[in-house]
Amino acid sequence: MNPWRRRIAGACGAAAGVFLVAMMLLTVADVVLRAVTNRPIRGMFEIVELLLACTFFVALPAVFLRDENLVVDVVDTLRPRWVPWLRRLAELVAIPVLVLMAWEGWKAAAETLVFHDVTSDLSIHRILYWAPVIFGLVGAAAAAVAMIFRKNA
Repeated sequence: MNPWRRRIAGACGAAAGVFLVAMMLLTVADVVLRAVTNRPIRGMFEIVELLLACTFFVALPAVFLRDENLVVDVVDTLRPRWVPWLRRLAELVAIPVLVLMAWEGWKAAAETLVFHDVTSDLSIHRILYWAPVIFGLVGAAAAAVAMIFRKNA
């Protein structure tokens, strides 16, 4: 793997790992507080929801850069020479899909800004939910473009 791909994928993976660990620790703390003091962490559902979005979408570019997408390898044994071309075809299909999803997310995020949409319990602005989604989708689309032009498949 190229050094720049390794660095970017590592940074995205590390950030996603931090979000995942935070989500796990907060969940454990919430369960313990609920059991011991009968006082759970207020807004826990909203916090976990935000951390889950961050975990998944920040890790998405790393998945493309590491070429670790889920695949069904039916063709691999039948026509092994087709595999590199099928991978590139999958990336070509992924790019417009990811860009379209990012565009729709951008429009939805803009609406949250216009309407000052916040969560019900903690009043977290919904744009914080959309930021990792858009980052991840745009990053994954850029990573898919980079992976099309890689030297080996």
